[in-house]
Amino acid sequence: MTRRLADSPTRVWRKVLVLAVLITVSAVSLGVKAANVESMRLWAAPDHARLVFDLSGAVEANVFRLESPARLVIDIDSSQLATDASTLPLEGSAISTVRTGKRNGDDLRVVLELNREVEPRHFTLPPNDQYGHRLVVDLEYPGENAIENPIDPIESMIRDQEMAAQRASTQRDIGDSTSAAPENTTVQKAQPHPKRDIIIAIDAGHGGEDPGAIGPSGTREKDIVLEISRRLADRVNATPGFKAVLIRDGDYYIGLRQRTQLAREQKADFFVSIHADAFSSPRPQGSSVYALSQRGATSETAQWLANSENRADLIGGVDGNLSLRDKDQVLRGVLLDLTMTATLNDSLSIGGQVLDQLGRVNRLHKSRVEQAGFMVLKSPDIPSLLVETGFISNPDEERRLKSVSHQEHIASALLNGMKGHFERHPPPTSLLAWQRDNQRGSRGDEYRIQSGDTLSAIAVQHGVPVSHLKQANELNGDVIRVGQVLRIPNS
Repeated sequence: MTRRLADSPTRVWRKVLVLAVLITVSAVSLGVKAANVESMRLWAAPDHARLVFDLSGAVEANVFRLESPARLVIDIDSSQLATDASTLPLEGSAISTVRTGKRNGDDLRVVLELNREVEPRHFTLPPNDQYGHRLVVDLEYPGENAIENPIDPIESMIRDQEMAAQRASTQRDIGDSTSAAPENTTVQKAQPHPKRDIIIAIDAGHGGEDPGAIGPSGTREKDIVLEISRRLADRVNATPGFKAVLIRDGDYYIGLRQRTQLAREQKADFFVSIHADAFSSPRPQGSSVYALSQRGATSETAQWLANSENRADLIGGVDGNLSLRDKDQVLRGVLLDLTMTATLNDSLSIGGQVLDQLGRVNRLHKSRVEQAGFMVLKSPDIPSLLVETGFISNPDEERRLKSVSHQEHIASALLNGMKGHFERHPPPTSLLAWQRDNQRGSRGDEYRIQSGDTLSAIAVQHGVPVSHLKQANELNGDVIRVGQVLRIPNS
């Protein structure tokens, strides 16, 4: 009879170690599953194209370029294609043809044949409320502008001068004595009045992979608000003294911070973001107007909507680094200018005009301008509003929002509200300011600038210091315009 000896402690630990390794290898092998590419979606924007792979699981990907001919190769590990890549809408993108194939037995290779120079970026996104795992490949076009009709360089320079004057005026208002204009002799002669257009930045919410709210019959918010935005842009451009800039003029997504950055780059006088949101109940209906709140929201609905809209970047697939691209510049603007209070006051003033006009064409959800922390409104020096044209979650309102005539009425109301404000408070270098100055007679405390005038000569003529003349008229520098009306302060 054979007697079995007990294992020594060393042998016991060796067995435990081998067993642990076997369990780990087995678990890893069971966890490695081929991910299916369930669909591919492509959106073309003026300055980039975005290709999104919807995946059944997490993947590792390698993206690189090849030349002669120009191609972009996307290798996705342990994956297989479960969709037809030939159905992608390539028109307007940088992609001529899409080819797919297997690589190393288990990997998927996607080859994009390119018709223009691109700078590729890619990142993966985890599942959220609307989508599963995603691989996002952005093809950015070097040197291209995201806005199809960017501001003219000369007009941009004029706006820079005007905005500098506004900053100086605001600093004086808050008691910053260092910004006061020094007393000097200015001999720069009056220049022709630019009669520039007032620039309205129109932002159609959502877009691309972010459909926004979905109505009971399947109507997508992103489609409705783009139609209203285009109709509003047409009306703005048809109005003398105004120019529209469409932040999004197609079915593609732009990050929330980038939307405000584009408005800043285009020197917008006003920014309006257009939405048609949903609520958890189908009952709410009517239009609403929202401005930024530096504190709490003015109502529970305002807070709910702000939270909903601020999550758009998670749905839209904006990489965190990309969405913070303008952080330093915007923060510098806030800290340097200290203009948020003045900007917010203008926002509320325009909002009141817009709300009044909307109330003439649609039921109002709230009878006053609401406030909440909408990220898309956080521009320090551009008055901004978010307009909920209606609740797409309400069946009756969904039907109206799809109506061309109702869209036209909404667009008309928005324009009339904005126009009403700027007719009362036109920017100094604008056509509306020139028209106002030339339609009124000069009062005893006003002087209309003539050709050949200088600030020094005007100051001497009226017996006031140049610095007082500048401060009374919010002038930063020596530039004055023929036809401009100056207020003459008491000496």
